[in-house]
Amino acid sequence: MATSYRASGFTGPHARARFLTAYDRTLDRLWPVPVRAEDLTTSLGTVRVYRAGPAGDDPVVLLAGAGGNALSWYRHVGPLAGRRPVLVVDPLGEPGRSEGTGPIPDGDAVGRWLLEVLAACGARRAHLVGSSFGGWTALVAQRQDAERRIAALTLVDPAGLAPLDRRFLRWVLLGGLAALLPAALRRRAARRLVNGTLLESELLALGVAGRGFRRRLPTPPVLTDAELAAVEVPTSVLLGARSALHDSAAVAERIARAAPHWRVEVVPDAGHALQLEAAGLVVARVLGEPAAEAEAG
Repeated sequence: MATSYRASGFTGPHARARFLTAYDRTLDRLWPVPVRAEDLTTSLGTVRVYRAGPAGDDPVVLLAGAGGNALSWYRHVGPLAGRRPVLVVDPLGEPGRSEGTGPIPDGDAVGRWLLEVLAACGARRAHLVGSSFGGWTALVAQRQDAERRIAALTLVDPAGLAPLDRRFLRWVLLGGLAALLPAALRRRAARRLVNGTLLESELLALGVAGRGFRRRLPTPPVLTDAELAAVEVPTSVLLGARSALHDSAAVAERIARAAPHWRVEVVPDAGHALQLEAAGLVVARVLGEPAAEAEAG
């Protein structure tokens, strides 16, 4: 579905400078392991990637959700990098250090830039881990992966598996308002809205600094049963039982019917911010650890 023909970007140089100052400060405060920053050229712009962990052509590639960037994975990169090569991506079209050169109107464009990043990094057996919009990004990239660079997918409460629930728009709106509250009230709002992002003071401050960014990316269309069934690589899906994005039980039933070769887990008490609410569980599933070894983040 093509919904946008203008490129994402900041409203002006001052807005960009304000955000990048906050971004660099947040990176310094939150990043738990040494990383190597690289800016990779693609047909749709320059993509900032952070490498961590050992060298190898089988990296775990972390893809943030809408409005997010590499920094949203700060809880995951340390334990993952202790075991695997890790690439953490600032997605094109989102507020971060990647810079687009043109519009990204549809899923084909989204998948294309990611596959070009994998090629530039020399990845041959990548394990894509995507949250929300990042999960849909992983799926559309795998669909176009003629060179078979993608070896596995872990999708964390991904978009594109069900029609957008009206509850989600309310959840986003109320979360944006709650982000402006004092910390004690934010904690109460996080419980009420089932939104662990409201507990992330540093990431919330970065979000405020990025209000001069205009995001223009496609709304993920619902993938068909045939498209789900056609995914050949090992695929794991983590769904928040209390997600506002969709009816997780219905999504799990749909996957079981359309793509029974996928592994699906509905995480009790977790919401759409599952990536942050259960970071330890996400890491454990990416590393293939059994439930007994997983710790909630």
